Amino acid sequence: MAPGAMRTAAQSLSEALPRSYWLDDPGKPAPQPALTGDESCDLLVVGGGYSGLWTALLAKERDPDRDVVLIEGQEAGWAASGRNGGFCAASLTHGLSNGLSRWPGELAKLEELGSRNLDAIEEAVARYDIDCDFERTGEIDVATEPHQVAELKELHAEAERLGFTGSQWLDQDQVRAEVDSPTFLGGLWDREGVAMLHPAKLAWGLKRACLGLGVRIYEHTEGLDLGSSGAGMAVRTPYGRIFARQVALGTNIFPSLVKRVRAYTVPVYDYALMTEPLTDAQLASIGWKRRQGLGDSANQFHYFRITADQRILWGGYDAIYPYGGRLAAEYDHRPETYLKLAEHFFTCFPQLAGLRFTHAWGGAIDTCSRFSAFFGTAHSGKVAYAAGFTGLGVGATRFGGEVMLDLLAGERTERTELEMVRSKPMPFPPEPLAWTGISLTKWSLARADDRGGRRNLWLRTLDRFGLGFDS
Repeated sequence: MAPGAMRTAAQSLSEALPRSYWLDDPGKPAPQPALTGDESCDLLVVGGGYSGLWTALLAKERDPDRDVVLIEGQEAGWAASGRNGGFCAASLTHGLSNGLSRWPGELAKLEELGSRNLDAIEEAVARYDIDCDFERTGEIDVATEPHQVAELKELHAEAERLGFTGSQWLDQDQVRAEVDSPTFLGGLWDREGVAMLHPAKLAWGLKRACLGLGVRIYEHTEGLDLGSSGAGMAVRTPYGRIFARQVALGTNIFPSLVKRVRAYTVPVYDYALMTEPLTDAQLASIGWKRRQGLGDSANQFHYFRITADQRILWGGYDAIYPYGGRLAAEYDHRPETYLKLAEHFFTCFPQLAGLRFTHAWGGAIDTCSRFSAFFGTAHSGKVAYAAGFTGLGVGATRFGGEVMLDLLAGERTERTELEMVRSKPMPFPPEPLAWTGISLTKWSLARADDRGGRRNLWLRTLDRFGLGFDS
């Protein structure tokens, strides 16, 4: 990028606040008091993000008499649930390609379950009057390089061959008629399978719904360790213990209280920018009247969407893995990534030159080697867990909550019979092998983007072992 363009990108960040736009909201609810003393319950849910909140809500819906307690180390929705892009997808498999490569025999069932799960989220939003700007707009995967056009066309043809008819191919003129960028060469529009929403308001609404059904929520209450206690389990917290017949762990990227699960996930730090509201003229210059979510088709991809108040969220591209998988607040902000994202934004939308960013933030998400959630039990079936959502947490965590409750009940259901639910991803190796492998993979993916999508020997080897990585 020319020095002048780089200066313009940097200037656009001069007033950006280093915090999540979604969480920077005057409507943020007050936290519930911390637990002080001992408690007992039928079901303890650990984690106050989407995974835990959906699990607690569904548990009360299944059995209103079940005594449910939820604990959260900080405040509900403060982590990935309040920092993501707000893409609520039906897919449970990180897209059709990933699902087809891993579970071809049950892909039709996974697609059906994912579609039903998204419908159920929409119904819950209406039933509990959750004001989270829910819009069933769909998402367009856009091609910005010629090889991506061919790849998206091939994916569309494969989807139609399999009987999945929910997507529409858009040529260059058609995609630019939807959202006008000189970088767009084509696009595949999933018209029904993605909704846009305000992620923090969804978490806060789920919290309110849980409280309304009688879930006892304790915030600023970290689960420190987990062990057997008589016929049930006990979780120690800073100021007391909770005794429960069963425990559901929705801690995702934070270290699991079931230690053997920790090797299956690593943290990846993702970053995003939010613009100031667009004027009517600025909005007219790019179109975007149908407000779809968008993502480009590179290995190192951007995701972007328009908000209810006409801002543009622009995130992705730089996925950062810290050595040792360390979780630290210092990684939540990365100015060099913000600058890179701003430069890419104005390359995509040069007609928006002069627009400024009001917020810039980042945070960790959990990823696993198969790029979609995995599930399991521990302590003779008294503890269930779901983790590894890899950017699909807005939608798939509700499905994960259903799976955890099925597993705790010991039920054979259409969910627990899935190979996806019964199998595990490959665990990550110890350091320094994990850092070396992830760094080599990221370098190889960037190289593939620069070489017309051609995957080198390292990526082809990962593909053969079912470890084909995205950024």
